[in-house]
Amino acid sequence: MSQRSIGSPRPAVSAAAQMSELIELLEVVWERGRDTASAPPVSSAQARVLFLVEANGRLNLRELGRLLEAAPPSVTRLCDRLQAVGFLERHPGADDRREVLLRLTPAGRTYLERLRARRQEVLAEAMAAMPEASRAALATGLADFCAAVEKALRLPSPEPFTTRTA
Repeated sequence: MSQRSIGSPRPAVSAAAQMSELIELLEVVWERGRDTASAPPVSSAQARVLFLVEANGRLNLRELGRLLEAAPPSVTRLCDRLQAVGFLERHPGADDRREVLLRLTPAGRTYLERLRARRQEVLAEAMAAMPEASRAALATGLADFCAAVEKALRLPSPEPFTTRTA
């Protein structure tokens, strides 16, 4: 493969292809983590709901649907299931009682902590095989990538990774 100039769009295409391959591998890791985090396991779509509600503090159903790009009945069903297992609470809005606000329960937070811990264990094992310089470059690149995705999705920036408990 030949070197391209830094200003060329080709490095972005190559990086996108590598990111796509990485995501496919991470999906396997994510499923393993999700299935071992606790009982009852949640689906990938339900886990996305939990992550989005956590990232936004409190979220209404309409905004959740926008973030998931899902129809209201689908969002409602996802939330029904998460509420049934005790991971999500619904509350009426303070200003408009027709608005439904979503919040994680302590059990939902615990589930996400365990899920992250399991996933991080698997990733740490894989990264331990990488040279130190590669790990440092990856950490910098991933931080920039996450910031770009958060900005595109209009999500609030999460706490720095160093302050997370899991």
